[in-house]
Amino acid sequence: MSEFDPKEFIASLPRRPGVYRMFGAGHELLYVGKARSLRDRVGTYFAPRNVDPKVRSLTAQIEGVEVTVTNSETEALLLEYNLIKAHKPRFNVVLRDDKSFPYIHLYVEHEFPRLEFYRGAKSAPGRYFGPFPSAGAVRDTLNQLQKLFRIRNCRDSFFANRSRPCLQHQIGRCSAPCVGLIPRDAYAQDIAAAVKVLEGRSDEVNAELEKRMEEAGAALQFERAAQIRDQRAALQRIQAQQIVTAEGQPDVDVFAIVGEAGEYAVSVMLVRGGRNLGTTSYFPRAALAEADEALASFILQYYADAEAPAEVLLGSNLEEAASLSELLSERTGERIEVRHPVRGLAARWVELTRENAVQALRMRLAQRAGLDEMFSDLASMLDLPEPPSRIECFDISHTGGEGTVASCVVFGPDGPLKKEYRRFNITAVTPGDDYGALRQALERRYRHVRAGEVSPPDLLLIDGGAGQVSQVHAVLAELGYGDLTLVGIAKGPERRVGHERLFVYGAPGPVTPEGQTPAARLIQRIRDEAHRFAITGHRRKRARRYNESVLEVVPGLGPARRRALLKHFGGLQGVMRAGVADLTQVAGIGATLARSVYDHLHPGS
Repeated sequence: MSEFDPKEFIASLPRRPGVYRMFGAGHELLYVGKARSLRDRVGTYFAPRNVDPKVRSLTAQIEGVEVTVTNSETEALLLEYNLIKAHKPRFNVVLRDDKSFPYIHLYVEHEFPRLEFYRGAKSAPGRYFGPFPSAGAVRDTLNQLQKLFRIRNCRDSFFANRSRPCLQHQIGRCSAPCVGLIPRDAYAQDIAAAVKVLEGRSDEVNAELEKRMEEAGAALQFERAAQIRDQRAALQRIQAQQIVTAEGQPDVDVFAIVGEAGEYAVSVMLVRGGRNLGTTSYFPRAALAEADEALASFILQYYADAEAPAEVLLGSNLEEAASLSELLSERTGERIEVRHPVRGLAARWVELTRENAVQALRMRLAQRAGLDEMFSDLASMLDLPEPPSRIECFDISHTGGEGTVASCVVFGPDGPLKKEYRRFNITAVTPGDDYGALRQALERRYRHVRAGEVSPPDLLLIDGGAGQVSQVHAVLAELGYGDLTLVGIAKGPERRVGHERLFVYGAPGPVTPEGQTPAARLIQRIRDEAHRFAITGHRRKRARRYNESVLEVVPGLGPARRRALLKHFGGLQGVMRAGVADLTQVAGIGATLARSVYDHLHPGS
């Protein structure tokens, strides 16, 4: 293969729109870009006046360039997006937060529907409201709607087995449809009002509540009228608390980018029905792209998972705005306007979003400076040749050996890499055998590392002393990772935080961090994060198991008889307190089945 000659190659390029792909050793795709003029754009990378270190780093690795000519800039923008999404070149903009957006879901199939937090593919039947900027925004909205309209928030299985109102009704958060304390039509009115609030039609709800209040008063239903009056007042208070409100405005997304190549912050503000739902900040990896190019690429990736509203506002006058509008309109089948406002409420929204981006970038840079110091101090303390770029930490969580879960958390120079966290449900080990659980987790994890699916760490942390470190090293050696730097974190006297000792495999003795040094704080942070991630998984596993009624495993006790038992005794606690003779009083429960139920609820009695 002949050596790549950039000067000769650039001279052969047309001055037409298209996409260029830069390849390195082994035909690795390094970078994908679009251009209005391929010759002019590609030429800038190799121009002698271009002294940007990131560009120089890229061009030093280039062994070939391929181009695709397109009919328009819009076609080039779409092709660039598809190539980046398919290949994820390391020099390109990558939206690294892989969580789907949170929604509010209304399951309309139930006689008394409920609103619930939802994240994931919108495949379940019902209506979806959102997306929201964060899980917290969803929960705040649900909390307000529950206070306003007393909509149930319980699971359908819980709802079906109630014989008396629960605590939510007693504190005024639920109208108790489970026990018939509200007619179906009245509950449907409350659901309809909540939906209108979510759609930004609060004024209509106020008018309807006023009408219903007057009708209740005319019918001499004064308690009902007072309840509706309080609902209306609460709704008006919530409307008054909105930072920026413009009733009747369409749904809008606002984007603003700040920073420079390699260190951008993008803030996104969601406005629904004229109500500001808050901002979320992202930090796309964009080593080479200019701000406008990075923002255009980010917006296309953002709307791969979210529906675009009727209007998208930008913090700068983007050249690609018309192309973005055309692409988003084609995707949704509706007209999507993409523009940079210069006056009015829209301009204030843009400025507010830009201020949030500036603040987010400032905080990120301050956090990174602190992390750089922590990683450097850790390398010095452990006598490593250079600061680690990837740290993994394992932890085990169980209750008396039951429901064992292992966690693996990953940290890099930017902090926790949460999308690379993993949990392992441990099976086929002796209850309480933490070493056996850790061995199983390591074998499962490093099988993927050996297959090249996961990057190996520079440093591996485990919870334990010299004995555990030796045992874990033996496992790593079997897997082909005996050279990995391995450190055990042993708790200090009386398990006091800040007095840990570090056992480095191969070192003659333990290392004791001095007080609250940057390295000590980093070790504590990573260990605590591994423990949090493990115990959260264990608790969820335990909760799923305990939420399944123990009655479901009783032989011969089908759904109808379970419901009869729960209804007769007012819930599972009542069944637990009942004796064999009490159980036989329930229709369909004979003496033999009653004894079986009792023995399952009271093993060893």
